[in-house]
Amino acid sequence: MLVDGKWVENWQPVQATDTKGGFVRQVSSFRSWVTPDGAPGPSGEGGFKAESGRYHLYVALICPWASRTLIARKLKGLEAAVSISIVEPALTDQGWRFGHYPGANEDTLNGATYMHEIYTSADPHFTGRATVPVLWDKERGTIVNNESADIVRMFNSGFGRLAHHAIDLYPEALRGEIDALNAFIYPRLNNGVYRAGFATTQLAYEEAFAEVFGMLDELEARLAAGGPFLTGDAVTEADIRLFVTLVRFDAAYNGLFKCNLRRLVDYRALSAYLEHMLALPGVRETVSLDHIKRGYYSIRALNPTGIVPAGPELGWA
Repeated sequence: MLVDGKWVENWQPVQATDTKGGFVRQVSSFRSWVTPDGAPGPSGEGGFKAESGRYHLYVALICPWASRTLIARKLKGLEAAVSISIVEPALTDQGWRFGHYPGANEDTLNGATYMHEIYTSADPHFTGRATVPVLWDKERGTIVNNESADIVRMFNSGFGRLAHHAIDLYPEALRGEIDALNAFIYPRLNNGVYRAGFATTQLAYEEAFAEVFGMLDELEARLAAGGPFLTGDAVTEADIRLFVTLVRFDAAYNGLFKCNLRRLVDYRALSAYLEHMLALPGVRETVSLDHIKRGYYSIRALNPTGIVPAGPELGWA
């Protein structure tokens, strides 16, 4: 990680734990917003006006948080307005790296080799982990935001006329329900699989494990009773947030993260939901099973040999 702008130790998946030995996720550091007129958003400073070609998105196809932003960018038709760089899937001792692995690319914008160089370009004294996604402002040469939830909402409404409006990922009439779903699903499932996989005690693991499958069971019942999406007929940001975990479940979380009570394919309604999401224009293009498997199985703390499993066979892959 970085301490006062200097790389001080090899990358580790767990930087902090709670009193039970549970995984604690780092809080995002850059929280400014792109807005149609450049006014400040819900947090951070102003001056980040929506302009085509001004912003750049750094992502990893392995990372569910980064994939949220890629899907929102696709659904809102912002591919021409916001350029992207994709890091290699395997995590190195210095974290995310740019390169020539198929589906990844070099950082032609800033000339960085590692993602942490992007952070120190924005803040020479940055302390913390260099995570993705990152929304970069080419004009000011700095990071606008590195919180995926913020970036999804920016892509939905912050780019004004530059974005498509046929899909509203956060419609006003559903905001209460969407916020409740996000608050319910995130700790138990989105972050729950990480709490299980990176637990350092049996107690922390078993608590996270129970919450993961309790949440999956509840979502199965919800989707079996209605749908095809979480709030009815239209896709929202809650669906994006759920999808990125589900699409990785059998390939990574079921085995490597020890979330092995059931597979996603054992859930009929959730499997159908996954297919509905993959059928949305552009969504399948954001999913790389190769990057997902090679990325997760490169985590030495969980897989010291680095061997990537040949399976599972997935109907959607």
